[in-house]
Amino acid sequence: MFRANVLLSRVFAVFFAFAASLGVTQDATEIAPAATVPLTIEGDLASQMVDGIDRFLLNQIAADAESRAERFTVDTSSVEAYEASLKPHREKLAKCLGIRDARLPFTSPEIIAAVGADYVIASSEKFTVQAIRWPVLSDPSPQGQGLPSIFGEGLLLTPKGDVVANVIVLPDADQTSEQICGLAEGIAEESQVARHLAEAGCRVVVPTLISRHREKRLGRADLTNREYLHRAAFELGRTLAGYEIQMSLGIVDWFSTSSPETPIGIFGYGEGGMLALFAAGLDTRIQTTCVSGFFGPREESWKEPIDRNFFGLLRDFGAQELAMLVAPRKLMILHEAVPSVVLDGNGGAPAELLQPETERLTQDFKAIQTATQPFENWVSLLTKRCAFDAMRILPFLDLLTKKNNETSAQLSPIQSNSDASLGREIRLLRQIDRHNQALLRESPFVRKEFMSKLDMSSVEAYEKSSEPYREIFRKEVIGEFDQPLLPFNARSRKSWDTEKWTGHEVVLDVFPDVFAYGVLLLPKDLKPGEKRPVVVCQHGLEGRPTDVFLGDNPSYHDFAAKLCEQGFITFSPQNPYIFTDRFRTLQRKAQPLGKSLFSIIVPQHQQIVNWLKTQPNVDGDRIAFYGLSYGGKSAMRIPALVTDYCLSICSADFNDWVLKNASTRHNFSYIWTGEYEIFEWDLGSTFNYAEMAALICPRPFMVERGHFDGVGEDDWVGYEYAKIRHLYAAKLKIGDQTEIEWFIGPHTINGQGTYRFLHQHLDWPE
Repeated sequence: MFRANVLLSRVFAVFFAFAASLGVTQDATEIAPAATVPLTIEGDLASQMVDGIDRFLLNQIAADAESRAERFTVDTSSVEAYEASLKPHREKLAKCLGIRDARLPFTSPEIIAAVGADYVIASSEKFTVQAIRWPVLSDPSPQGQGLPSIFGEGLLLTPKGDVVANVIVLPDADQTSEQICGLAEGIAEESQVARHLAEAGCRVVVPTLISRHREKRLGRADLTNREYLHRAAFELGRTLAGYEIQMSLGIVDWFSTSSPETPIGIFGYGEGGMLALFAAGLDTRIQTTCVSGFFGPREESWKEPIDRNFFGLLRDFGAQELAMLVAPRKLMILHEAVPSVVLDGNGGAPAELLQPETERLTQDFKAIQTATQPFENWVSLLTKRCAFDAMRILPFLDLLTKKNNETSAQLSPIQSNSDASLGREIRLLRQIDRHNQALLRESPFVRKEFMSKLDMSSVEAYEKSSEPYREIFRKEVIGEFDQPLLPFNARSRKSWDTEKWTGHEVVLDVFPDVFAYGVLLLPKDLKPGEKRPVVVCQHGLEGRPTDVFLGDNPSYHDFAAKLCEQGFITFSPQNPYIFTDRFRTLQRKAQPLGKSLFSIIVPQHQQIVNWLKTQPNVDGDRIAFYGLSYGGKSAMRIPALVTDYCLSICSADFNDWVLKNASTRHNFSYIWTGEYEIFEWDLGSTFNYAEMAALICPRPFMVERGHFDGVGEDDWVGYEYAKIRHLYAAKLKIGDQTEIEWFIGPHTINGQGTYRFLHQHLDWPE
């Protein structure tokens, strides 16, 4: 009996050895992820990932705030040394605000009046009021140089006696020039700052600002006027605040040339307070500044209206640093209630303005005084309400004119015959919109000049010359966290078992609180020690790894599973663009640090690739990327930086990306949709999709495009891809490394030409 059992066991051993040689495996020898410990985390891993990234970003904001003062180096040994040491900081602030275009010179503002109409629209016993406009920025095209593209408009209040000072008064975004001058209802007399200053002998200009009026744009996204203009401007390396600051500084230009001996001041409330602080920080001709209803900690600026989203500002500037840009000139801070603003989502970015705590503001104020000890009495803080004159006008005037002034809260009656605030804002909104579109039309020429240092003489020379551009993309566009990847701490569990493959959930540590999660599909015909190519299959917006291999989702058609059935190993990562506002606020938290959502996604993928290379069945030189929709966005950005990906396929996303984000003419533009996080800083001047693909080149690159995919239109897709084709085929003579497949279909994986492309370039038989 014993001999019979031994004989039978030998027969089974020979059978299983023969079966293994035919590619048939058994449970005992099934291939599984190597060097992992059991994954025991329960619950929604995607949700836990987003929560972890949120904690990481909040910690980064806190860390930058903690170290910011040390990095904001100044020389306080003398006024001259201090001013010189502020120059690089001012350049950084101007860059964050998108202030990069020269203002147009002008002799004096134009008075706006119809033929036969009175050019004075209002008057009192002490001053007159006129509607004015002045040129600010030129048309950006060479043919349009010198032709005004944006005008500032507002009200000019001129004293009937001697002018003691020139002052710019900036109201909150939801206050009109007429209201703060006392020409229209809506602001109490004691808060009509422009009127009080004119009564005291100041020549005052009140520029019109863009309001927070909200409406559906093209019947879709419900946006404020400010967010509507912000979206395109941000993509083109400008900001709405930057435009409004340029308008104010244009008036400073006029003040300083028309009456150079007269002191210049600026007074702002709410949104105007922010603009006043920025303007004074940038321009030393402004001698006295008053900031009301804005000053305070900036670390929660990501909660504020999105038009206050300034790329990289928090990295270098908090309340203390912004104030120090004004020193040793006079700065008066009024701690008053900020404007009450709460914006629901509804397609736009949710937001609220927060009241800074008096205690925290006082702490910041003391830190400012300590950091500028050699300069005495340049900054003052008023934290309690008191009589209007003592609260605002007299201290401000005294600082501005350097003498004791007298004024009265008793205002003289104003005779007014005009309220043109609405028409003025509409004109301004349309001008800024038109200017953004002119910048958009000019942007291909700007990018061409930007990329002109690429060396096309050979593939080797090209690869070398593209590295500096990769670093610019990594550090200045995507943003890079300066910290090493953690050890893998790889955890896995087998969660799916089908006839042809097994699916294993895998979790890898990346940064503190940040992990990468995905599903590894292993073909069941894998042999021990056999090396195979890997295709990383990336889902789109609000997607999950299971979408790409289970249930035949109409967008994905189980392409990860189908590729696995064709013999590829596949890995389907969970990217963090899921849970609507939860992930969109991650972008809001990252961008003020000079980072982005892809500042997290890129290291996640680097860690994934690093780990895949440790797997005994993975050929580390044959790891490809294939993504659809938001995964297609990933296909443009991630392989450009994670060079371990040997090829990339962009499906259902490829476009003239800058046009898609900044155009207010095309229906497929993101201007009209709820993806408020989608806009990336200054791609217009740097990296459109052709330029991103240039960082993937000379590795194989493919586009999958359905004719009826609403993300774009064929002519624009073809226009942008033609640049890539020209680079590969005409310039570098490697045209076989790129292709585009057009198919009759919607927003979906087609899985025909792309599968052939994978088999060809991953050297795997079909």
